[in-house]
Amino acid sequence: MRRRRQHTRAVAVGLVAALATITGCTAAAEPPPPPLARLVGAPAPLDPTAVYLEQRIAAMSLEQKVAALLMVHVPGTDPARIRAVIDAHGLGGVILMGDNIGGPAATVAGLTGALSAEAGLPVLTAIDQEGGIVRRLRDDTFAASWELRGAPASAAEQAFAGRSALVAEAGVLINFGIVADVTPDRSSFIHVRTLGESPAAAAERVAAAVRGEQGTVLSTLKHFPGHGASPDDSHVSIPRSALTIAQWRATHAVPFQAGIDAGAPLVMTGHLLFERVSPLPASLSPTWITILRQQLGFDGVIVTDDLLMLQRSGVAAYRDPVQNAVRALAAGNDLLLFVLPADPSTVGVDLGALVDALALAVIDGRIDAARLDASLQRVLALRRAASGELGPFVDCGPKCRGEIGRAALG
Repeated sequence: MRRRRQHTRAVAVGLVAALATITGCTAAAEPPPPPLARLVGAPAPLDPTAVYLEQRIAAMSLEQKVAALLMVHVPGTDPARIRAVIDAHGLGGVILMGDNIGGPAATVAGLTGALSAEAGLPVLTAIDQEGGIVRRLRDDTFAASWELRGAPASAAEQAFAGRSALVAEAGVLINFGIVADVTPDRSSFIHVRTLGESPAAAAERVAAAVRGEQGTVLSTLKHFPGHGASPDDSHVSIPRSALTIAQWRATHAVPFQAGIDAGAPLVMTGHLLFERVSPLPASLSPTWITILRQQLGFDGVIVTDDLLMLQRSGVAAYRDPVQNAVRALAAGNDLLLFVLPADPSTVGVDLGALVDALALAVIDGRIDAARLDASLQRVLALRRAASGELGPFVDCGPKCRGEIGRAALG
């Protein structure tokens, strides 16, 4: 068990380092070349991850690129069934929900360990493991949010260190587990899941939670730009807020900024409408993505909350899941999340048709091709680092790129 955890910790450290390389944010500068090398103009050493990504992306079709930016839920505990869906479309990742958990973390590791076809580019695996009322792994007995609110920040760091070790034991790379929302309103839908009732208190504990998970799993801050700005439930509505950008910056932005400064590599956008900032929910809003990138300085991976939640809001403009996906990718999200039921057609989703529609949106200019490639670089950097490999890209043919499976479904 100790060996597994040590390996997973090394992988997580590598993931963050790879993402930093791609985004140009490195923890420490490379030592300068010796004077003679500078004198003769010797080329700088090539980063193997950057070289791999350039070669890998150059070998991908447009359909393969957009499919790699999809993360879905496939119900059940049969890894062959989940793997078949991944391989059929070349998907970038899967999220584990309660119906995927067949036992303790060690049992779940048997499922996650069987999901990747390409050793050099494993699929991303994610889970909602906040603790308390949101914990897919039931053997999570670490302190819940309501317990941590009244405890020192060090308690949050300890709780999330233990929680992340459990997630890593299950073979999961990403924890959608750090709620950076803040509200003092105890009637609010999100209150029970928050880590603080004031911006400063929440920020302190959010940063501590990120530190606790560092080196073990990839932390995700949610639900940007702040679910606490409205008491409503985004699973069944579009929560609205009348806050100005200045008011938001002084309140709900504070915990997110703290988590970003602490090194969180992912941020999840919520289906939250701040009427005086953007006419669109944040998950579909280029304005909010720009604020996250430019004002908060986040250069990691941006993942949407479950896009099917938009449909369940009952708002006619968000009835079409395909158009929601196009808008989300066009807005600047890097990874699109779909928590699909056993029969995706019941919610209007066909994964093959979704991939084709996203590719068409790139062709006709609704999705910027350069932005697509930037998102792909960020997502593939996480996947490549998880492999632990440093060699050059070797094209293993249609099997690695999802073509065989999709043709078979055809």
